Amino acid sequence: MLTHRHPEETTATLRALEREARAAGVTLCFDAEEARKLGIEACDGIEIEGGEGVDLCIVLGGDGTILRALQRYVGTEVPVFSINFGEIGFLATIEPSESEDGIRRALAKDFELLRLPAIVTEGPSDGSRIADSAPALPPGASRELLFAAPGARIAINDIAVHRKVGERVAEIAYGLAGEIAGSVRCDGLVVATPAGSTGYNLANGGPVMAWGVEGFVVSFIAPHSLTARALVVAPGDRLEIHNRSRDALEIAVDGRPAGELPPGEAVAARFADAVGTIAQLPGSSFYRRLREKFGRLAS
Repeated sequence: MLTHRHPEETTATLRALEREARAAGVTLCFDAEEARKLGIEACDGIEIEGGEGVDLCIVLGGDGTILRALQRYVGTEVPVFSINFGEIGFLATIEPSESEDGIRRALAKDFELLRLPAIVTEGPSDGSRIADSAPALPPGASRELLFAAPGARIAINDIAVHRKVGERVAEIAYGLAGEIAGSVRCDGLVVATPAGSTGYNLANGGPVMAWGVEGFVVSFIAPHSLTARALVVAPGDRLEIHNRSRDALEIAVDGRPAGELPPGEAVAARFADAVGTIAQLPGSSFYRRLREKFGRLAS
């Protein structure tokens, strides 16, 4: 179980989940942090542990909490079933109004599995500059991740490399398949998976990529150029991002700080297929999500 930072908003749904889990003979597991936040103690049907060895991760939260769950179980077979308590919840399985039926279906495993790709990032060369809080490879990661270098980070949505607040416009060069493709003066650059293409990349004017598309998109944050365009990259091509600025740039992975890219150094990114798993109800589709989530915001 993972919940967002406002436990009072999820209390009623959590109590309903506890009742349904007890009736179904299912044990709910909370880590120590979640237990403290929610005021939960171990008892019959509730365990306080690290969350390893579970069959399903249920999330009560928005996209940030869902991404945290996907990061936690990246490269494993544990699916994430989420009830949206956020603003958009593009990755969510159901809305709060569907909780009663949704909880029963989740506990009965009445859902379909969708495997999500990721961006694997490595570098800069000095691993100490990578923040300890950044998502890291978990034990028992899948074969897609076994060849990642020590210190590699996994982005389910996106990685952003951007200038620090108040500092100069960045000069970023980017290379693909060993060739420098261009150099752009901009506030930063975003590398997004298909799942993440509806986030920061979309705000940059980048293309939306349907789930199931293999590859990733590179878009620019406030480019100081009339020719800088977003680029969809083939899944087998390795991207290198070079900092040609005078100042260090910040790196964020799935919206969380993940270190810095010093002047003159580079970070590499590549596509890794099928490393995260979300649960979706039968009949759900990417295009329906797109219409319901973004159509609703436009109304």
